Amino acid sequence: MANDSVSVKMDGPRREYRGRKLRVAVIGCGGIAQTHLTAYRDALPQVDVGAGVDIRADRLAVMRDKWGVPEAALFGADLASGKTRSETAWREMLRKMGDKIDAVDVCTPNFAHCQPVVDCCKAGKHAFVEKPMAMTVEEAKRMVAAAKVGGVKLSVGFQNRYRPALEALVEARDNGVFGDILFVKVRRLRRRGIPNWGVFGRRELQGGGPLIDIGVHFIECAYEFMGCPKPVAASGNTWTYLGNRKDKTRVRSPWPGWDWKTYTVEDLAIGHVRFDNGAIMQIETSFAAHIEENDVAEFTAMGTRGGCQFPSGRIFTDQHGTMVNIAPAFLDPAGDEWNALFARKLGNWADGCLTGAELGASGEDGLNVQRILNGLYDSAAAGGKEVEIR
Repeated sequence: MANDSVSVKMDGPRREYRGRKLRVAVIGCGGIAQTHLTAYRDALPQVDVGAGVDIRADRLAVMRDKWGVPEAALFGADLASGKTRSETAWREMLRKMGDKIDAVDVCTPNFAHCQPVVDCCKAGKHAFVEKPMAMTVEEAKRMVAAAKVGGVKLSVGFQNRYRPALEALVEARDNGVFGDILFVKVRRLRRRGIPNWGVFGRRELQGGGPLIDIGVHFIECAYEFMGCPKPVAASGNTWTYLGNRKDKTRVRSPWPGWDWKTYTVEDLAIGHVRFDNGAIMQIETSFAAHIEENDVAEFTAMGTRGGCQFPSGRIFTDQHGTMVNIAPAFLDPAGDEWNALFARKLGNWADGCLTGAELGASGEDGLNVQRILNGLYDSAAAGGKEVEIR
């Protein structure tokens, strides 16, 4: 790993960083990768971006022109002709970059998460992969196994667990405020928010719709709050009633005109997950729910001694013979900002790779969340019958 020093502008004064640096190749250089690259540049001086992989020449041109990656370290498309040269160009990158790269940051669509991670981990490269970890449990297992074979760190892009309110609630849980956690209800709903870009409406490329795309964010942080008990069974149902209708693309909404012809994912998913400690998680998630609010993103929890709500961080319990509601007097608002959350999750991974520090969202964490997601989809495919989670 390189030992160069850099000057970087953080929230406070400019500071000098001297020490080992993690040299990263970005695989998939589209929209979400730009957020990652911004975090590396603005907040993570311990990271150098040394290569880029994408099937689109225009994205590789951005890596060269905006982010300063040399053209010789760009793989997957020809910048002169604009043509795709390889859809598995991470393998060429591994051969040509060799020990010039320590790690990969995988920002591809869901269907292309697994194989790059498997190949790179087996080659001894640490890996970060955006959420959801994979399309299936089997893919997630392969990824975890590859990281063990390669002796490398694998982290999943679960940023909500780094929010100040969640950290405060986890601390309260560890201090016994809630007793045994019995029930958690996750709600991640949009009144009308079907993405009109990318491949979010195509099951064969995404693995599903709102459950695996937006629901996963609050499932993962609720699961973290619960203490990560083992999921044992799931029952769920999904419905598609709006996204595949041409007339609905013309309804006034923030994101009109999505591709209704290729829309094969659910509009609404409802689920129920049982855990080995007797706790239950209930889930509601939708791209297109006929509700009053435009956007709902929360979980509530009930325990034997207290309950809570996220993201407000409020706690509901009994004190001094009285039922009380406790609200935080201060939670740093900067900690909830989009770029700050990406800096925290990527920084946690980078520090884990460089120092061996514990990961906040490990491959094993991603695998368990994947088990929940796929258990719910498997149940829905079986008509809502409860299925065992393995």
